[in-house]
Amino acid sequence: MGPMLSTQAISCGVLSLCFSFLSNAERRSSFMKWLCSFLKGSKPGEPNRRRPRITAGEEEDTLWQPPVRPKNDPPRNDNEELDRAIAESLAEDVKPPKERNHKGDSNDEDLARAIQDSLNMNPYTPYNPYAPSQAQPRGHRVCGRCKHEIGHGHYLSCMGIYWHPQCFRCCSCGHPIRETEFTLLGTDPYHKLCYKELHHPKCDVCLQFIPTNRSGLIEYRAHPFWGQKYCPLHEQDRTPRCCSCEKMEPRNTKYMSLGDGRSLCMECLGSAVMDTGECQPLYHSIRDYYEGMNMKLDQQIPMLLVERQALNEAMEGESKGPHHMPETRGLCLSEEQTVSSILRRPRIGGNRLLDMRTQPQKLTRRCEVTAILVLYGLPRLLTGSILAHELMHAWLRLKGYRNLNAEVEEGICQVMSYLWLESEILPASSRHAPSSSYASSSSSSYPPTSSKKGGISHTEKKLGEFFMHQIANDTSTAYGDGFRTAYAAVNKYGLRQTLNHIRLTGGFPV
Repeated sequence: MGPMLSTQAISCGVLSLCFSFLSNAERRSSFMKWLCSFLKGSKPGEPNRRRPRITAGEEEDTLWQPPVRPKNDPPRNDNEELDRAIAESLAEDVKPPKERNHKGDSNDEDLARAIQDSLNMNPYTPYNPYAPSQAQPRGHRVCGRCKHEIGHGHYLSCMGIYWHPQCFRCCSCGHPIRETEFTLLGTDPYHKLCYKELHHPKCDVCLQFIPTNRSGLIEYRAHPFWGQKYCPLHEQDRTPRCCSCEKMEPRNTKYMSLGDGRSLCMECLGSAVMDTGECQPLYHSIRDYYEGMNMKLDQQIPMLLVERQALNEAMEGESKGPHHMPETRGLCLSEEQTVSSILRRPRIGGNRLLDMRTQPQKLTRRCEVTAILVLYGLPRLLTGSILAHELMHAWLRLKGYRNLNAEVEEGICQVMSYLWLESEILPASSRHAPSSSYASSSSSSYPPTSSKKGGISHTEKKLGEFFMHQIANDTSTAYGDGFRTAYAAVNKYGLRQTLNHIRLTGGFPV
């Protein structure tokens, strides 16, 4: 370091002499050119006349060594070059202004460059973290929350996402995340519990988080229409399910027990039909619907609302006819039987029905159809769809349709049930209109048979849509496949042509 500092001191001394001389001359001269070449050193290929040599153990005053001259060069004075430069400079000053050298600008630049080179004695450039060439490119680290660039300082990173420390907060509760474990959804961090509350599904029955299975996956059951999610174990733990809308019973929801193993939710209970007398207006309105379709039933067919046990007993006594298992809700009876019907609507006590009053009734055969039986306690629209289905069985038998297979007979009966529901809950512009001369007033123009003034409520309409969904998506061969085949035929050929084809061939037109 000693020799290096001495060289720098000598260079500074030379520069001070140069600047003093220039201030007196006030003009640029050939002396500047010489000084530039002097400071820069010799050109490549020329002898280095003033290169310093550093020898270990020498004093600082012996740093500059006399130049080594060739043998054939005559001896020269050490100050000869300096004297010549000063003389040329003085001669330049004496010249007229027009003859003076006007290349001062370029000489100034060369002088400044030479001075700078002489001062840069340290070959190592210090590191500047804020220099443009060394700074990080813009957008290299952008905060995942505030979307601003992260400069120099502390920051947090996870999976290629960066945050300012103050921005690393839960996107649910807004509090800082200080735990070592957290959940990342996209670029949004969450506390583990907050994320679970927001995104982990809860069971709609037990109201707890649905547990994971052995593979670590969340497994649950979901209702295809209502979207109700519940733990798979509730299918085996005897959790009550509404016999009408088929929703499972949540722990904090009140259900009504019908006393025969069925439960009814409070929404379905609001429009439930409970006794035979209450069902009579609905029954006659559906008969009127058939008459409006030019399918009048001339015979007076008794209709009874019965309990579950009475319906099952009547079904066992019926010698023919398929039944929709596992739950039969209606029956078109052909045999003579004694059936116990519900005479008076039971009253509600807590979550049970009380004071159920029944009356046995002997049914005699006066025609091909003895009676129509319907299960009590179902909502009005479901009861009406069952009545529409069973009345179609009665119409087919009374009109001489014999020996139909189950898929054809149940399929066309399901179509009539579906069309009646459609007339109740859909506006006239979107209803199905069978192009049939059987219908002097088709289902698209026939008014709904609702006994309630002002139409039906939103809840009842939603129930009707569910009952239509159940018909359309039934998986059984007779009721499901039969309905879809019959419905396609009615849409293509109309109701009358479809029924005529069934009479002639016993099957649906293709």
